[in-house]
Amino acid sequence: MAKSKLTLYIFLALIGGILAGYLYNVKTISPYNNKIYQAETQVKAIQLQMLAIKDTSSAAYQTLKTQKAAQNSIRKENDIIRESKLEYFTMLSDIFLRLIKMIVAPLVFTTLVVGVAKVGDIKAVGRIGGKTMLWFLSATLVSLLLGMVLVNFFQPGKSMHLSLPDEHLQSGIQKTALSLKDFLAHVFPRSFVEAMANNEILQIVVFSLFFGVATAAIGEKGNIIIKAMDAIAHVILKITSYVMYVAPLAVFGAMTAIVAKQGLSVIATYAVFISEFYFALIVLWLVLVLAGFTVLKKRVFTLVNYLKDAMLIAFSTSTSEAAYPRTLIELERFGCKDKIVSFVLPLGYSFNLDGSMMYMTFASLFLAQSYNIHLSFQQQLSMLLVLMLTSKGVAGVPRASLVVIAGTIASFNIPEAGLALLIGIDPLLDMGRSATNVLGNAMATAVVSKWEGELEG
Repeated sequence: MAKSKLTLYIFLALIGGILAGYLYNVKTISPYNNKIYQAETQVKAIQLQMLAIKDTSSAAYQTLKTQKAAQNSIRKENDIIRESKLEYFTMLSDIFLRLIKMIVAPLVFTTLVVGVAKVGDIKAVGRIGGKTMLWFLSATLVSLLLGMVLVNFFQPGKSMHLSLPDEHLQSGIQKTALSLKDFLAHVFPRSFVEAMANNEILQIVVFSLFFGVATAAIGEKGNIIIKAMDAIAHVILKITSYVMYVAPLAVFGAMTAIVAKQGLSVIATYAVFISEFYFALIVLWLVLVLAGFTVLKKRVFTLVNYLKDAMLIAFSTSTSEAAYPRTLIELERFGCKDKIVSFVLPLGYSFNLDGSMMYMTFASLFLAQSYNIHLSFQQQLSMLLVLMLTSKGVAGVPRASLVVIAGTIASFNIPEAGLALLIGIDPLLDMGRSATNVLGNAMATAVVSKWEGELEG
């Protein structure tokens, strides 16, 4: 009930922010936007005139240069005034972003340690665990790749035309082209405390993997560590739920600032982004069903039919966890043995969130496009691999995708302020992601059951 109320408040804040932004744009910001637009138009016209003059030392050229500087000064002055008029709204989203960043490092560490330590039990079930992880990793990679391909095809961020802050213009895109030495230094921590302090997610993941594997390896002595980490993880998850209560204020502030600054035309871009993302999810559904068909044959359609209620629950509550009991019942009804379901399905909720995986590449590259930051194919693959690692640490967390994206885009010099573009529409997108996660986990469980000869009917 609390989550549904929060979603309602976020939608109300979204609508309120749009209305407030429109009114603020018309009554307060519009004059400054007009002056900025006029100054930019003048600068472009002056630049064309300057290009036509061959002698750069001539009086005419120097006059145009002075006029250009004056227009740039007018544009900068009005831009500063406009930003000052919006700063009280942007402060709301800034607070939320800071709180999100506050929980990223400890959340990744504790949840990943617990997850890896529990995955240590895979050795006890041997063959089943290996096949399960093979499917999970394959499905994760396919989901991330599909998101990357489709966002590059649709390019929903191109129409946003957001200006990049000066510091990003100066240092930005080159830093993502890491050498092998830089990459290794970025991955392997020299100090865990330093990695935590700097929110170096990849370094935290590496340490967490070592810590989790070692905890599982020492057997019973490690149980107390697992219990302690699990308890700490639940405390941090509780903090996360508190942080999410700030989300409506952040949504209101972010949407007000965006619409006030850019006008209502930005909403059309959101509509395009949402429709393109849902189209991408439908493509992912088809891929999952096709993959299931290769193993389950025509029975895959029976499984999808059984899952419709569970997927609807996940869609309406924006969480796949709400559909867990129903999914378990339907899988056993489908013919999966209890020992397979009880092993694969819980693992899936930590390691196989296909809808969320697709969203992470789709949304991260959308932000890059919005700021006109070009990422090469190699850089996009690097982002995909980073997301594949970091996402394993916070799976199952409410609004986990925003947390993962926040911890990833900074490594690629994409302004974190861009997350404000996603906060307002995240509940809409989360509904589709959650339903997709249910389908992906159920499909994995049924396929592993078939591989093991444990599927009845």
